Amino acid sequence: MAELNAILDELQTVDLSPCTDEELIDVASATERAIARTTYAGDRHVAEVEARDLPRKTGYRTLTQFMNHRLRICNPVRRRKHLNATATLTCLNGDRLEPEHPSLAEAFADGSVGTAHVQAALDVLDRIPHAVEHDVKVAAERQMAEIAVAHTPADITQLGARLLAHLDPDGTLADDTDQKRRRGLWIGRQRADGTAKVSGTLTPELVARMTMMFAVWGKPGLNNPDDPASPSGPAGTANPDALATAADRDHRTPAQINHDALDAALTAGFADGRLGTSHRGLPVQLIIKADLGDLIREAGLATTATGTLLPIPDLIATAGDIQPWLAIFKDHTAVPLHFGRGKRLATREQRFVSF
Repeated sequence: MAELNAILDELQTVDLSPCTDEELIDVASATERAIARTTYAGDRHVAEVEARDLPRKTGYRTLTQFMNHRLRICNPVRRRKHLNATATLTCLNGDRLEPEHPSLAEAFADGSVGTAHVQAALDVLDRIPHAVEHDVKVAAERQMAEIAVAHTPADITQLGARLLAHLDPDGTLADDTDQKRRRGLWIGRQRADGTAKVSGTLTPELVARMTMMFAVWGKPGLNNPDDPASPSGPAGTANPDALATAADRDHRTPAQINHDALDAALTAGFADGRLGTSHRGLPVQLIIKADLGDLIREAGLATTATGTLLPIPDLIATAGDIQPWLAIFKDHTAVPLHFGRGKRLATREQRFVSF
């Protein structure tokens, strides 16, 4: 590693001005190839870390957490996907497992493809129907590796679509196994304002349930957080006249209506206990920590028990509809000074009038 760092120090400081245009292109190309090779070598190290159970031994709950905090890997989920597909892994009995996609692994190891090429190729390979014969899958993997070596990630996606169409021209090979294999739902990393992007692939059953939920909880005028007079809950329990009036002043987009419907349905589910009553020994409720100074300024961020960041204005708005337990600590320590429950007997409208 000392030799590697010495070479990197030289690369960062060497004078490039004597290079001709062609030489500079060659140097830049070789550097990018070395970056890909180094990433592949790093995947090998991470695989060995997992085989030795080092995350648990060093106090981390998961390998992903270890990769994020200890190894400073910025996207551990995607990195693990690449690792599982292209690295040589170790079984519990000590046997070595060859890469799932050996041709792609070979191209990654010698630097012919980078992480973006690997991701684009894996996106295509993951969509090959389960019913396709094994020999055909092997040939398809080899062809995708060749495509990845010679093309950009965008081209890989387009050429991969043609390959998939050739493998299943009538769309008859996909079955429940493929649906279950591809299912997944991710919440992306929070942005500076606390929002996060959601992405995933839903099974037909969940699509049907989500569509029904949006139809019941997501009508215009219903569950609108920007309208204090908006009816809350499912559409069947709302006053028709109040809902119609609220719909006239509802300027949300369909996507915003769906968002607010999901928020309202989850809030109701947690409130009545149907989504569980305990998690890691704590009640399934919002547990939020905030600094008193931030609350006074109505600025900054609060933190939930799961590590989610919540802007202080949103926390204050949320607190208006709950019966809070309040814990006060000394300065920035864990020394408790007060712990009690605030019982709200008046409605929100009555509390507004009291001011």
